[in-house]
Amino acid sequence: MIVRWGLEELDPLLAELGIQRPYVVASDRWADLPLRETGRWNEVPSDRIADLVDAAAGADGLLAVGGGSAIDLAKAVSVETALPVVSVPTTYSGAEWPGSFGIRDRDRRMRGGGAGANLAGIVYEPRLMLDLPREQSGGTSLNALAHCAEALYVKGRNPDGDREALAGASLIGEWLPRVLEDGHDLDARTRLLEGAQHAGAALASAGLALGHAMAQALGGRFGVAHGAANALCLPPALRFNEPVAANEIARFGEALAAADPPARVEELARASGFTRLRDLGVPENELDEVAEAAAQRAGARANPRPASPAEIAELLRGIW
Repeated sequence: MIVRWGLEELDPLLAELGIQRPYVVASDRWADLPLRETGRWNEVPSDRIADLVDAAAGADGLLAVGGGSAIDLAKAVSVETALPVVSVPTTYSGAEWPGSFGIRDRDRRMRGGGAGANLAGIVYEPRLMLDLPREQSGGTSLNALAHCAEALYVKGRNPDGDREALAGASLIGEWLPRVLEDGHDLDARTRLLEGAQHAGAALASAGLALGHAMAQALGGRFGVAHGAANALCLPPALRFNEPVAANEIARFGEALAAADPPARVEELARASGFTRLRDLGVPENELDEVAEAAAQRAGARANPRPASPAEIAELLRGIW
């Protein structure tokens, strides 16, 4: 994966990769962004993958500009066509790193997913995030922080993932409060994005665990934003895993400069505007079904401590 910083590096990167006719996947928010393109898909999110594949016919690469929904769309097309993907992320979600993806419809309900995208490059431009709303800034950053935490104890953990996770947690813990205080602080945005880059690399290296499984199940059923769901699900997942991953969670806490890492994540979640699942429109009487779905997800199976549907339901009730 080739990584560059600064939007001025986009055209040279495309040239380096031999991409002359990129097809752009980006919402209307980025309609005025000057991009070299052979066409553009602006329905984000979308589950019309076959239509998007047809629209991209004749392109020699895919250029995704946006958050996880835009990048995941491009990855889905890449799996069908083998076209290389270059991402310009505009949130801190880290979707630009793993080859896996999830697809949501226009109502943000989960409609499938897969893996195996041909990822070629990333261009980071913090100036594109200066107007990112507080809730999205905090939510996607906490999603990135969850990547860091889980990489340290997931079954696929490894030294490279550990290194990236600790670097990412340190940067996110330090700079997210600054961004929440002043979203137009370019230096803070840049350092937070550096943290998200490390978090994304940790995700790609090690994988996901229980907190993400819970968040994915909530998002798939109710259309809850992935960042918001992770902000609330990470603390109970950390506490659940402490009996078997105390040392790893302590290392996460050291990177955050926090003696109680779950409590620190809760503080950051509250500062970002996330407090309870009920405030996100999640009905209490469906938590058991959400827990059943979460228990079947790959992240739950890769968790260091097995979690039954009943145990997951109890964790969800604790944050409802």
